[in-house]
Amino acid sequence: MAALATFILGNLLNAVAPTYAMALGGRVIAALGGCLLGAAVTGYVVHLVAERHRGRALSFVLGGWMTATALGVPVGLILGQSSWRLPLLLVSTVGFVALLGIGLRLPPLRYPSSSLADRLRPLAQPRLVAGLLVSTGVLCASYTCFTYAVLILEPTHPAGWMMVVIMCAYGLASMAGNEVNGRLVDRFSPVRVLTVVLAALLVNSLFGAFAFAVAAPAALGVLSLVWFLLAGIGNGGHAVPQQSRLAVMAPASVGVVMALNASAVSLGGALGGGVGGIALAAGLTPGHLPLLSAAILAVTLPLHLLVARRPTARQRTEV
Repeated sequence: MAALATFILGNLLNAVAPTYAMALGGRVIAALGGCLLGAAVTGYVVHLVAERHRGRALSFVLGGWMTATALGVPVGLILGQSSWRLPLLLVSTVGFVALLGIGLRLPPLRYPSSSLADRLRPLAQPRLVAGLLVSTGVLCASYTCFTYAVLILEPTHPAGWMMVVIMCAYGLASMAGNEVNGRLVDRFSPVRVLTVVLAALLVNSLFGAFAFAVAAPAALGVLSLVWFLLAGIGNGGHAVPQQSRLAVMAPASVGVVMALNASAVSLGGALGGGVGGIALAAGLTPGHLPLLSAAILAVTLPLHLLVARRPTARQRTEV
């Protein structure tokens, strides 16, 4: 509740800010609350349900974020045409309603009793830290393109309403990937599902880079949409197996690990936006960004496979 209240406060400050400095400060406050909220919610869900139902439960919760992407982005684009403050006021209002619902309906839950040292001990393991960096790599690859999606897609989809529809479709694709993989995680191991997702994202990035490099303008309109929506499925589908894998690696420190994973995700988004911006400033065209995304995934996939190797007896004992 404190995290959500902080998020609401940051958006309200942003909405009424008379200066750029205050608006930027509001964004920082909202980001702090949002990251803590994500960690609290995922940690709550992991402890609330049995391990055999963890994938579906995480998928259900993450589906809320996917729905927000599917609905919030196009709605924000539409409302923002008249005033950029309106979407922020809407976010604050919806957040306040959610805050009331949590306070009135959500049952309290205490984590299993353990010392702070026990909870922090797994974080000294390089394998767990490497697992967190997988989240950073996936989000960095994603936001290298997603941050500049309008620049990438606008040449073949110039009408303003087209981007609203495309962003809505991306959100729906992310929801589909999240829903399907939530069920697959409960049937197969999270590591196997995550391996398939990362490999598919890498192949799709190479496909996008190839399409932007050689496709004729008439075909590029279709091929670019295929690339973008497949990326949405993969980016939406990686979160559940990744969080499930991290929870298994450190069952006594789930709350701390989920908080760190939220930070790893945010770091990846920030790095992706920065990497894409630097590439464009250096003279690359927006159509080159999928190739840059593929390069990031080409490093992330081997890192994931290294983490996925069966731990030694000593590592199992320490974790």
